[in-house]
Amino acid sequence: MKRWIVLGIVLVVLIPALVSATTKPFEKVGTFSAQFLKIGPSARAAGMGSAFTAVANDATSIYWNPAGMVEQSRTDVTLNTVVWPANIQVYFAGAIFSTPYLPGTFGISARALTMDPQEERTIYMPEGTNRYFDAGDMAFGLSYATYFTDRFSAGITSNFIHMGLADKSVETIAFDFGLIYRIGIQGMRLGMVVQSLGGDVNFDNRASKLPTLFKVGLAIDAYRSGANALMATGEFSHPADNKERMNVGMEYTFNQFFMLRGGYNIGYDSQTLAMGVGFRIDTSQNLRHRSGLRVGGSRLPSARAIGSA
Repeated sequence: MKRWIVLGIVLVVLIPALVSATTKPFEKVGTFSAQFLKIGPSARAAGMGSAFTAVANDATSIYWNPAGMVEQSRTDVTLNTVVWPANIQVYFAGAIFSTPYLPGTFGISARALTMDPQEERTIYMPEGTNRYFDAGDMAFGLSYATYFTDRFSAGITSNFIHMGLADKSVETIAFDFGLIYRIGIQGMRLGMVVQSLGGDVNFDNRASKLPTLFKVGLAIDAYRSGANALMATGEFSHPADNKERMNVGMEYTFNQFFMLRGGYNIGYDSQTLAMGVGFRIDTSQNLRHRSGLRVGGSRLPSARAIGSA
């Protein structure tokens, strides 16, 4: 009975995605606020073309799909930096953990977008007034995920968002909600996430919406033999302020130590091919308290990511 309930939920999730894929709404580029919420952390995910909705299984699941937090049986911490043109940087830190006193998995996170001070320019002084202002965004999140069956998990993240521009600032609340269904065939996983659900923000009495994003993806173990493993993944995304897009990616793993990744983004203006590498180093062989360090990097045409992988 539970299996049919889960399959029904999956169908309900997929039908809107299929309908959206056949429509061509007006692209509302530049009309939504808090664009930093769409910049994904994780060198691993970026290297796979950001096709991570169905893959999410570490601390960065807090962002990519909170339903994947249940994959970790011990505390997992992640630190990531994304570098964009014009010296714009996004920092992300997160941790997921469980406690014997409460069911499920919990997560905490913080992220910030920073840039150099900008010089004020006016109509009469287009070269600059020699006065400078700051701009930046921050978000702090609390997450929770749990299994509903042995194959189906769900998770939610609530974010407190602060955005500042010169002497103006606004705050709001946004929510991310995700599902993962483990099909049980060739490691197949079906994932869905809705990001940045929330109210309007208001700068100078001009209300603008958050960049809500719907994504559905599928991941599969394409090959696994001995020390070699190859995972393939793809996803469809429907942003509220742009056209539909697709992301595909692959990850080759050797002996759980070395990872080579590649991906391709379809429907983007500039970002197309992505690639990255990662390493995993065990820092303890204690079977009860095993620990490790994951380090990686990735490169896209307009950005690069460094962090846990």
